[in-house]
Amino acid sequence: MQDFDYQTPTRLIFGKGVIGRLPEVMGNYGKKILLAYGGGSIKKTGLYDKVKELLADFEIIELSDIQPNPKYDPSVLEGVRLCKENGVEVILAVGGGSVLDCSKAIAAGAKYDGDPWDLISYKVKAKAALPIVDVITLAATGSEYDCGGVISRTETNDKIGYLDPCLYPAVSFLDPTYTFTVSKKQTAAGCADAMNHIMEQYFCEDSTILNDGFMEAGLKSLMVNTVKCLEDPEDYTARAEMMLTCTYGCNGIYALGSSESGWPCHGMEHALSAYYDITHGEGLAIITPRWMRHILSEKTVGRFVKYGINVFGIDSSLDRFEIADKAIAATYSFFESINIPMHLRDVGIDESRIDEMAHHVAVNEGLENAWAPLTEKDIADIFRASL
Repeated sequence: MQDFDYQTPTRLIFGKGVIGRLPEVMGNYGKKILLAYGGGSIKKTGLYDKVKELLADFEIIELSDIQPNPKYDPSVLEGVRLCKENGVEVILAVGGGSVLDCSKAIAAGAKYDGDPWDLISYKVKAKAALPIVDVITLAATGSEYDCGGVISRTETNDKIGYLDPCLYPAVSFLDPTYTFTVSKKQTAAGCADAMNHIMEQYFCEDSTILNDGFMEAGLKSLMVNTVKCLEDPEDYTARAEMMLTCTYGCNGIYALGSSESGWPCHGMEHALSAYYDITHGEGLAIITPRWMRHILSEKTVGRFVKYGINVFGIDSSLDRFEIADKAIAATYSFFESINIPMHLRDVGIDESRIDEMAHHVAVNEGLENAWAPLTEKDIADIFRASL
């Protein structure tokens, strides 16, 4: 078991109607608010009007149209400008993980005098950030309970996972009813994203019975409850459990004391969505079973055996590699069963830039140090197997 130093300062407020406590919470951080949101779904559902009504006594500056795979330019740069010019005291992110990821970069950039990309690219460490409160409307990324985000810079095809202790949200409001209107496509993609967050921590050298059990339960919870959510989008119990399982995804709690895995599937998928702007969860679902198949070996088979037996109930008396093969096939079949496109060509990616993307990943993601090390050729082979 590995040493660790762990703290999660985020306050979670979970349940139906908890947004009614928003004025009380926001008042603890200031009266000038940057309200950050995406493409308008919160206006269609009435959540935007509810927030404005609750915060009628606050000064609100708005940043809208934050896109999936949030962009450094314009969203981060515009948000930083608005915060600095208006003396914003607190950011309120309303939406999914992309809105919150963008808000985290803005929060740090608003307290920095230079180019915010210095912070995102780790050239400079943030010394402070504006406080962030969020209202989550999509169960997927876990950004509401961690100190990181992912920002894309289109002109350089960079998609960077940005982590800093300054960036934990102060308070996250989690009302499962706000996920009732999420489309089947995004519900499934959110499940795939969250499952991969767990898998990236599960497949490692050194783990514990406690961690493995927590992660195996998380994977089973996501699979069972996603199917229920797809069958009945207003199944509160299923939406609530799915939301909480996603929330735990990236803050380290699933893997305290485990060794690092290198998060290889995220490293590869970041290139796919940086170059082609595809849905992150779908990219992960496509890549993950091919990565599993590629790295299966005498070194790794033990983890796949445990995964197959404890997550999918595969017969433990079978040969080790047969169990692993069945576990990988079951992973693919589950993603396929919830109607995720399972080939890169299905999401508009062809052969033409595979070598370029593989080189980008090899140079920028450090996957030669992953639990199962990946060279540039390995990465290209996984991409081609995913076509």
